[in-house]
Amino acid sequence: MDDKSLEMLEFPRVREILARFTSFSASHELAINLQPLLDYDQVSLLLKQSTEARRLLSLRPDFSIGGIFDIRGPVKMAARGKILEPRTLIKIQQSLAAICQLRSSLKKLSDELPLLWSIAAGIVELHQVEKDIGNCITPNGEILDSASPELAMTRQRFRRTREQLLRRLETIIKSPKGQKIIQEPIVTQRDGRYVIPLKIESRKGIKGTVHDISNTGATVFVEPWTTVELGNELRELTIKEQREVERILQNLSNEIGAHGIEISHNIALVATLDLALSKAKYARSARATEPTITTFDKKTNDATDKRAGTLKLVEARHPLLAEKAVPLSVDVGEDFSILVITGPNTGGKTVALKTIGLLTLMTQAGIPVPASGESCIPIFDGVFADIGDEQNIEHTLSTFGWHIGNIVRIIQNTTEKTLVLLDELGTSTDPVEGSALARSILLHFLSKGAITIATTHYNDLKTFAHVTPNMQNASLDFNPTTLTPTYHLTTGIPGGSNALAIASHLGLPPEIISTAKEMLSKGTQNMETLLTDLTREKQLVTTLTHNLEKELSKTEQRNKELENELQRLKTEEQKLIQETHDNIMREAAKLQKEIHLTKSELRKRKSREGIDHATKALAAIEKQLKNQNWQAKATQRTDMVIMNENKIVPGDTVQLKETKLQATVLSISERSHQVKIQIGQTKVSLGLGRVEKITSLPKEANSKIALVNKEMRRRTIPVDLDLRGKRAAEIEWELDSYINNASLANLAKVRVIHGFGTGTVRNIVRDLVVSHPLVKSSRPGGQNEGGDGVTIINL
Repeated sequence: MDDKSLEMLEFPRVREILARFTSFSASHELAINLQPLLDYDQVSLLLKQSTEARRLLSLRPDFSIGGIFDIRGPVKMAARGKILEPRTLIKIQQSLAAICQLRSSLKKLSDELPLLWSIAAGIVELHQVEKDIGNCITPNGEILDSASPELAMTRQRFRRTREQLLRRLETIIKSPKGQKIIQEPIVTQRDGRYVIPLKIESRKGIKGTVHDISNTGATVFVEPWTTVELGNELRELTIKEQREVERILQNLSNEIGAHGIEISHNIALVATLDLALSKAKYARSARATEPTITTFDKKTNDATDKRAGTLKLVEARHPLLAEKAVPLSVDVGEDFSILVITGPNTGGKTVALKTIGLLTLMTQAGIPVPASGESCIPIFDGVFADIGDEQNIEHTLSTFGWHIGNIVRIIQNTTEKTLVLLDELGTSTDPVEGSALARSILLHFLSKGAITIATTHYNDLKTFAHVTPNMQNASLDFNPTTLTPTYHLTTGIPGGSNALAIASHLGLPPEIISTAKEMLSKGTQNMETLLTDLTREKQLVTTLTHNLEKELSKTEQRNKELENELQRLKTEEQKLIQETHDNIMREAAKLQKEIHLTKSELRKRKSREGIDHATKALAAIEKQLKNQNWQAKATQRTDMVIMNENKIVPGDTVQLKETKLQATVLSISERSHQVKIQIGQTKVSLGLGRVEKITSLPKEANSKIALVNKEMRRRTIPVDLDLRGKRAAEIEWELDSYINNASLANLAKVRVIHGFGTGTVRNIVRDLVVSHPLVKSSRPGGQNEGGDGVTIINL
């Protein structure tokens, strides 16, 4: 990238702002040295890392790299053999621990943040180095006694010797003689030797070595000869301790130096992560986002083909103006490659150029831009700007010469993939020549195919841009009512300079303004009037469009609300249908249970009522038979029955009217009108009306009956009946049929499997077997028989 253009567009100031969000010097250095890149894949990776960092801050707003220092300098010195200070070693230990913690934190989020984790995964964990430093040095930088056995022993001897020395000195101070000659009852140090303060006139009261005299000359500091030997020993131990500490620090420094490459690499990776986080923090502060990037090559099936080589900024704001910035939207490169911006003085044309250039540079440096996410920026091979005014008196360089020098440099480096930004093209010289030169320069960049944006006040350039293919006008709007610029860019319409109106608004005397108007040519005045009217009409259209968009937004919002309400009603409808269905099923189950209970009660009641009715009928008949009027007739009738060939007597063969099964009569009860019969091995008592005598059958019929009876005896009936999954309406018939067949098969005990469930099937089964004539007794299954999920029936 062109360094001069970077300065003109104030890219270094953006780097400084970004650097303020970094956490330590290594990442600060990266931010300050950021450069726009030319490789699409590299830019794409940086922007994706920034997106992931914003995602990380949304998940954990307080996330940071922790207490990591840039320890690369001390590590390099350790690698060269230098002994590091204890506090420096503690910084290294803390940094190593924080680096491991950072790696661990990102590993937990690796699925959501794969790019950031791919950086952190390269960190080499040096737990042993961290542990070794912690075993030797306290967090405050003190060497621990346990750092080595030699150090522990030396310090222990030092403390013991020192205590012995202090006791001797205190004994001298407290002695009667000492009380007379000492200046103060204290033990102090001079030049590393323990001494006591004596009065100057009593200095010969104690034999010893003088190490110092007070400033007043009234006190002399003497080391008694009786403690010199202990003082010498203490001095030797001090030197020994220092040497051992130095040896320990040397070993730790050597260990760090041996891992210098890994540690420096870790710091570089952490700096890269922190730079991504600083971009995310900047984005949060500036409401910035990562734009879509494209190349100038249209690749097949690429989703960005339509935008390839197109520069589109939506609601873009100058990053250095913060909240004062007016959003700017511009789209160049698809329908035209040259955009000529006109408008009033102080209207924001230069700011517009800088915004476009600066956001392009930020994107190619992987920095989020303060613009809408709809923005799309191609990767340019160069961004060139001619903005500002740098006269150089020493080199006799005029403003015009400075501009032409910039344009020459730009022309020499321009390709079809270059962005060119030209401010006040063709100024600082004769307007006629300057206008012609400006048009020629624009034609050159048009032939190159480079996206070019230029600002001007020349009417000739406005007309030129209007009639030349692949060029377009744009204007920064001017409010004719307030006579102030709006800083809003409108594409398709040129703008007026409004120099006289602005000069009047800024306080230029009216007579000067009036004279200037008179000097303007009629055509120029008409042009200014036309542009003013166009601006006013454009503002009206913009207002109407805004109102329509507002109404459309309200309509869409209302439609969305109606759709949500409809969806809610459908959901409630389904819920109501489901609740109703569940209620009906519960009521149906309840009614089914009541029906079976009622049927059981009716069956029992019918049986009792039949017996009562039969007893009453029999009593009435006996009463009538006792009447004399009936004696003869009864006798006659009895004789007739006896003589009747259809009279049933024990031993006769009968058949059941309902099933046509053949049975043998065992006995008859005339009183109860009951007949006891045997079907196979089963004995049953029935009413006389339920059987009929078989008088004589053809041989063929007898053989068929014999065959049926034989088949019934041979038929195998299972001892289990499984009713699980059966409907309530099927259970009673199937159970009754099964009990009949089991009885005919001479089964003494059967098991009915109904399961647990809601208990409906179980209740139906147990209600039926209670009143069934073939059932002797029933009970729930035992623990090894199926529990309450089965019913055991004794036939």
